[in-house]
Amino acid sequence: MIFYPVYLIKIFCFAIFAASFNFLLGFAGIVSFGQAALFGTAAYLTAYGIKAWALSPELAILLGTAATVLLGLAMGALAIRRRGIYQAMITLAVAQMVYFVYVQAEFTHGEDGIQSVPRGLLFGLFDLRDDRAVYALAAVLLLAVFFGLRLLLASPFGMVLVAIRDDERRALSLGYDVNAFKLAAFGIASVCAGLAGSLSAVVFQLATLSGAHWHLSGEAVLMALIGGIGTLTGPLVGAIALVTMQNFLAPFGAWVLVIQGAVFVICVLAFREGFVARGMESQRLLLSALTAWLASRKRPVPEGGR
Repeated sequence: MIFYPVYLIKIFCFAIFAASFNFLLGFAGIVSFGQAALFGTAAYLTAYGIKAWALSPELAILLGTAATVLLGLAMGALAIRRRGIYQAMITLAVAQMVYFVYVQAEFTHGEDGIQSVPRGLLFGLFDLRDDRAVYALAAVLLLAVFFGLRLLLASPFGMVLVAIRDDERRALSLGYDVNAFKLAAFGIASVCAGLAGSLSAVVFQLATLSGAHWHLSGEAVLMALIGGIGTLTGPLVGAIALVTMQNFLAPFGAWVLVIQGAVFVICVLAFREGFVARGMESQRLLLSALTAWLASRKRPVPEGGR
């Protein structure tokens, strides 16, 4: 009722995408620059499934997400063999190979991409030609992803994953299969990236090479850092900041990238933990100051009741 539905849908889509990177780095300790390949794969297969095979939206989204999980597991199987910068470079190399495959593949139509993708009917009931229906779909997927990650991190699996992030050797000494947990983390992150890519193909009715370019992985890093690595709501805050800059600063043309870079530098210098973590810290300080002030206002009652 206040904002354009497509603007909010883009925020939700990017928040889900940033959550995939945030989950890998913030909770599993894995550095991945290959999220764009997962996003682009889901977008291309979803768009192609709807337009060429006349699949329903839910089946096309399922197809794109399933293919993304397979690609993510393959990428993860290679990346978990190394650590640090070498791990990140492996994911980036795989993403670049996937990008050049899409450049040459016939079904992607090269630079033109897959355009005019019909939205169709979701489950044969909901007409996705209405932006409000797509908004409802995006909101449901966003809530499902964030509540699913919250439950997952509170489970024994999530606790072990965080333990591996904090001290991998200690987890090995306790008998945990570290590589299996890391590979599972890649699969979970691939589900998030796949849902985001499939949703973008349905919402914007196209899939292009920009969705598989490594620049999109950089935007995922930017959103996660602005919001706060290792926080559940950080990707949403980062997506709001990035999409808002892209939409309302569009008249500045190429200067939008310069402004984004300046915001990124300021956030790294002044808000290293991200807006969410800094906001929570400020809230704790404010509550502590308020509690101390209220305690100082209480005067002891003198003897005799006076």
